Amino acid sequence: MTLSTTSDLVAAAADSRSCVFAFNVVTLEHAEAIAAGATAAGRPCILQLSHNSITFHRDPAPIMAATIAIARAADVPLAIHLDHITDADLALRAAELGASSVMFDAGALPYTENVAATADVARRAHDAGLFVEAELGYVGGKPGSPANAHTAGVRTDPTEATAYVAATGVDALAVAVGSSHAMTEKSASLDHALIDGLRRATGRPLVLHGSSGVPDEQLRAAVAAGIVKINVGTALNIAFTTALREHLADSEKVDPRPYLGAGRTAMAAEVERLLRAVAPTG
Repeated sequence: MTLSTTSDLVAAAADSRSCVFAFNVVTLEHAEAIAAGATAAGRPCILQLSHNSITFHRDPAPIMAATIAIARAADVPLAIHLDHITDADLALRAAELGASSVMFDAGALPYTENVAATADVARRAHDAGLFVEAELGYVGGKPGSPANAHTAGVRTDPTEATAYVAATGVDALAVAVGSSHAMTEKSASLDHALIDGLRRATGRPLVLHGSSGVPDEQLRAAVAAGIVKINVGTALNIAFTTALREHLADSEKVDPRPYLGAGRTAMAAEVERLLRAVAPTG
């Protein structure tokens, strides 16, 4: 199947008041698992590489090429996205690397500097044909952000979000509404009224980061309130690592293929489960 674009998948989800999932790729097995899970569920999704994953691989070209090849071969629409990119030069390489979209993260900067940096990247990224996502507010669980996603003042303010979108020209906005990155338990509680207010105020597709810690019913309610793109990373890593530990505990063999295969199968099952549990049935 021809590679899809993030813009098309997000637009289709927004038009139908549904959602599209974006799953983090860390290794080749992640990309294979995401494609397999999406195919089994019969749902489109986005494969995304974060700045941290790119740093892990040192050179993004090989893992990007492999991810694109896997996505092209899938029987469902898949798109490629760069996530949480904090370096403007890398963000602007997204199209060259084969991605159709980029999330430029200037959230650690003061508001005025965030706006200026994001507006500049968005303008140049649009010239390259990229769909641009940015973040306003502080999603917990990542370096430089408040440890508690419920700390006063960290959530995205609708009035500020409206001004931010107008000033930067971004196509989608990641918002802080109660989720937190790197959660290993599904205990997050989202502010669905705030999500609805942000949807009405900004007129842009809203993105939920830190979704691994959000129960399925909360995710469904978030979609009903206005979340269009749902990012998932940690949930796949939990499935992968759990399967590896179980396999290694039962074997003294050193061939990595059996335990990597077990991890890949576990991730594919979690992708399929999430897509069936939260994404629409069409």
